[in-house]
Amino acid sequence: MPDEGEIRVDGEPVQGPSKSRGMVFQDHALFPWYTVLENIAFGPEVQGVPKAKAREIAKEFLALVGLEAYASRYPGELSGGMKQRVGIARALAGSPDLLLMDEPFGALDILTRDLMQRELRRICDQLHPTILFVTHSISEAVFLADRVVVMKGGVIADTFEIGIAHPRSFDSPGFGETMRRIERILMEDEEEVPVP
Repeated sequence: MPDEGEIRVDGEPVQGPSKSRGMVFQDHALFPWYTVLENIAFGPEVQGVPKAKAREIAKEFLALVGLEAYASRYPGELSGGMKQRVGIARALAGSPDLLLMDEPFGALDILTRDLMQRELRRICDQLHPTILFVTHSISEAVFLADRVVVMKGGVIADTFEIGIAHPRSFDSPGFGETMRRIERILMEDEEEVPVP
């Protein structure tokens, strides 16, 4: 339980896990004993969807992330980027109102991270989910988000409406300036560390 305050979604206090919220972790958190298809079907099945229908839903989301050929594979047989794509498909298969993503690309190499950012953007353009995405990368935040909430010292320091049309790239007009504005907020009042 929190020491103070509360979190509300659509005016209702958050009391615990809910099928209205999906989660994608930094470490994919897939069940190693389930196949890719079984991992994705897990959410709908837990929600009471009949097994055959849950598998149909899983196949749709597997196709969405481009991994149809890996349906019968196990997580241990996949690359890091593939595991995260399965994690995204699994979270979306439960039809959440809100998708929470906790640094989902943080452990990936730079090329895979770039690919995953573009994949997520493609999925957003297709499904229009509401996503709360946590990242330490300013460029990733500006590339993906419509709104960036800057946290500093455990509190909200500022909020930025990005206002750059999608598809956007790192050389889109305003991209660099937006990054610099966010960086200035993060660097304000930082004490200089003396060099020994």
